[in-house]
Amino acid sequence: MRHQVAGYKLGGGKDRREGLRRTMIRQLFTHERITTTRAKAMSIRGDAERLITLARNSAKGTDMEKVNARRLAAARLGGDPVVVKKLFDDIAPRFSTRPGGYTRIMKLGPRLGDNADMVLLELVEE
Repeated sequence: MRHQVAGYKLGGGKDRREGLRRTMIRQLFTHERITTTRAKAMSIRGDAERLITLARNSAKGTDMEKVNARRLAAARLGGDPVVVKKLFDDIAPRFSTRPGGYTRIMKLGPRLGDNADMVLLELVEE
């Protein structure tokens, strides 16, 4: 029984789930919108918003705090420097006045092959 166990299993072990999460968040930050299943979108939404908040709040800190925030984001994204640069230089300043809710999930309907609920996960435009 999974009473009071948070998170989504997504049909695999911990390593597969971590790799999937990193890849999907990198794709979200690169393309700013992705089409995926509802369960996968719900599982990465919180992590993506936490990374945007980390990048947004690091702009107010000292130089050491900025470097530490970039290192922390790089560790959570799998060390991709292009995505980290885009997150801190392009995406975070866009949300500097927004207190939260940086992503939007819109339902697209069922997938033809297996009838899974498909959604569009995108960054909110201001």
